[in-house]
Amino acid sequence: MSLELHAHPFSSYCQKVLVAFYENATPFEWRLLESNESRATLAALWPMKKFPVLVDAGRMVVEATTIIEYLHLYHRGPARLLPDDAKAALEVRALDRFFDNYVSTPMQKIVADALRDEDVRDIHGVAEARCMLDDAYAWLERYMDGREWAAGDGFSLADCSAAPALFYADWSHRIPEAFANVHAYRRRLLARPSFARAVDEARRYRSYFPLGAPDRD
Repeated sequence: MSLELHAHPFSSYCQKVLVAFYENATPFEWRLLESNESRATLAALWPMKKFPVLVDAGRMVVEATTIIEYLHLYHRGPARLLPDDAKAALEVRALDRFFDNYVSTPMQKIVADALRDEDVRDIHGVAEARCMLDDAYAWLERYMDGREWAAGDGFSLADCSAAPALFYADWSHRIPEAFANVHAYRRRLLARPSFARAVDEARRYRSYFPLGAPDRD
């Protein structure tokens, strides 16, 4: 049985997993989450109703990072997204958590709040999210000085995480122009064929973005 991915192409965490699939040309079957039926199937699989969810011969795997680690263990391809060296892998995992916790999480707070009715919006929470993104951008600007990819010498799990995180974060809370290293890294991620494919597959859903999807990407 082939790998089944329950996902939506416009979701940042689904794109994170798609980048890993595309890096290694790993075959899978889409279970596109667009209909009530597909959402009911997801809920039956995973009551948290969060996606992506991977199913491999009846075995369910949840959470984007865990799915990528699972692929590395059980469906490994030529692109090593996690180093075999434990110390190098620790750096990759740390950067993966940085992009998920300090870029994706505040970005999603801003987006989710924009989807609410004005009378129930969280002004203070959004302000805190914007401050967190400012801090993350400033740290990343220093960290990426002289680096091509986030951890080590090659493209890794950390970059799978960074690509959709920085893509949507810049739409939600613009990366300051002064942060040249962050902008250059974001451009490299957008030029990466695996992420470029994920972005192109999601273009038709851009009207879903509540803050207005910019034309620049």
